[in-house]
Amino acid sequence: MNRNDLRRVDLNLLIVFETLMHERSVTRAAEKLFLGQPAISAALSRLRSLFDDPLFVRTGRSMEPSARAVEIFALLSPALDSISTAVSRAADFDPATSTAVFRIGLSDDAEFALLPMLLKRVRAEAPGIVLVVRRVNYILMPSLLASGEISIGVSYTADLPANAKRKVLRRSRPKLLRADTMPGALSLDEFCARPHALVSFAGDLSGFIDEALDKLGRKRHVVLAVPQFNGLSTLLSGTDIVATVPDYTADALTAAGGVRAEELPIEVQSFELHMAWRGSQDNDPGERWLRSRIQMFFGDPDSL
Repeated sequence: MNRNDLRRVDLNLLIVFETLMHERSVTRAAEKLFLGQPAISAALSRLRSLFDDPLFVRTGRSMEPSARAVEIFALLSPALDSISTAVSRAADFDPATSTAVFRIGLSDDAEFALLPMLLKRVRAEAPGIVLVVRRVNYILMPSLLASGEISIGVSYTADLPANAKRKVLRRSRPKLLRADTMPGALSLDEFCARPHALVSFAGDLSGFIDEALDKLGRKRHVVLAVPQFNGLSTLLSGTDIVATVPDYTADALTAAGGVRAEELPIEVQSFELHMAWRGSQDNDPGERWLRSRIQMFFGDPDSL
């Protein structure tokens, strides 16, 4: 196919194809694109004719891509990213007048401790924009970025889509949170003897603290696992339960009162909070503006 032949290709069809590759479902693709299922089915029929291939084969409730579809997707996805970048570079962005909708993903600790400061700045600079926040972690981040359901994510990250970009926002050290009135810092023996609360997205009962303790031949006893930091102070209040949280989360919790923070009685490594974003929107003026504000209010204060 030469460039002139591209005139007969509907770009909307390619968007439908990319969405079907992500969703593997006509129903979910229709919801994602705000179209009816008949429209998606009709687009799929045209795509099959265009590429002379079935593209998707139904397997149970899912639609599995053919080998040809996988090959097309590998070539098409970066091409659509390039088109998106070319178009976005031509767009202007004025925070004061913009009514753009930004979809971002935040880990629970970032949402609880850091989002309020960002929101105040955003409301002052850009009162017309809308922020849609999705909960993410290192497991959910790659698929949400790849599908375009979020354009920016803030969390600890591991693997990311090939076209995603990433930077370290801050390096954080954990703090011990407690609500009891006993004076002095806890010793290692007291730390291990106390009941512990754990904030876990997946409901795990162990984490990096347990790994550090295991190296010392020690253990702790987790009696509570909750999915979010909001309300942790209330849960600890009036008990001898302790919790280990990121230092910036400890700052937010202690500022509200009822708990205090101290250093851990064991040596643990710092961990990184990352910002990742879609490469196709690297030069989008609005996205660059929002990333700069996230860097400003989520980043290490020492770096400002």
